Amino acid sequence: MDPELENEMILEDNCCTSHHGRMSHHSEKTKKNLVTRLNRIEGQIRGIKRLIETDTYCDDVITQISASQAALNGVAKILLEAHMKECVVNRIQEGDMEVLDEVLITIQKLMKK
Repeated sequence: MDPELENEMILEDNCCTSHHGRMSHHSEKTKKNLVTRLNRIEGQIRGIKRLIETDTYCDDVITQISASQAALNGVAKILLEAHMKECVVNRIQEGDMEVLDEVLITIQKLMKK
């Protein structure tokens, strides 16, 4: 696992289900980390929009788009790891093997990008 992700990820001992249906349960530190990353990505997207509006050289815009995609992939990695270590493990221990198909579909979606 990426050491940066390992240091930033804190998991709670909760599964992804509740009496309201499927939910995630992340520590406040993890949520803050994810929201901070998403706020940064949101700023990057606004910056890309400005670059296009000001007719910035295409290669420079594409570079910024690539950086934003990498940042989103970082968020997805954190969430996927937490999901697999907590939710998936718990559901398998409860005998719910359908979770494996769900995870495979999720990974396929991530790999399309």
